[in-house]
Amino acid sequence: MNRFTDRRAAGRLLAQELVSYANRSDVIVIALPRGGVPVGYEVAIRLGAPLDVFVVRKIGTPWNEELAIGAVASGGTLILDNPLISELRIDKAELDRIIATEMRELERREALYRGHRRFPELAGRVVIVVDDGLATGASMLAAVRAIRQHSPASLIVAVPVASRSAVAAVEKVADSCVTLMVPEPLYGVGMYYDDFSQTSDSEVLALLERAAQLQADTLTN
Repeated sequence: MNRFTDRRAAGRLLAQELVSYANRSDVIVIALPRGGVPVGYEVAIRLGAPLDVFVVRKIGTPWNEELAIGAVASGGTLILDNPLISELRIDKAELDRIIATEMRELERREALYRGHRRFPELAGRVVIVVDDGLATGASMLAAVRAIRQHSPASLIVAVPVASRSAVAAVEKVADSCVTLMVPEPLYGVGMYYDDFSQTSDSEVLALLERAAQLQADTLTN
């Protein structure tokens, strides 16, 4: 396998690696918006599990927002790559400005995606955290550490593609890391998708609504 057609196609393939978690009442799929939601939707549907989101924002450098120097997550979890920040000579004022900007965007997305829905109960459950890929892994590490505070029974990270270093980092904090491809070197997650166009807020909301309706229909039948 060299490439995925798009995120949803990748999610269908990823779900095949997670079949042991299918049709279990203790399983929940948590997707990282926005790109992780189409992947997570397909995983959740095929496992017969509920789908929810956990908002994480990457902290990029002032001159390249794609170069991650940390991440913030729901609940106020903050992860910083201090050695890299020192190496790049990013001063505290600039760093604080970037963090504040990303926190505002995190809060906006929390309000938009969750609305009046309460955050799901994760204590004692098997939580499968899904994204569309891991490059540095900073966003996923922030998510995993924050979700750990909710006392899940186990926490599985599942992504279609990841760098070797990101897998190694995630395996230190998650119970397992499931991935379909670990190319070395990984120059960018988008290189492994034919269609890696940005996922919109409206698509996120539509998939969350559809997943919730399918879950409700399953519970009433």
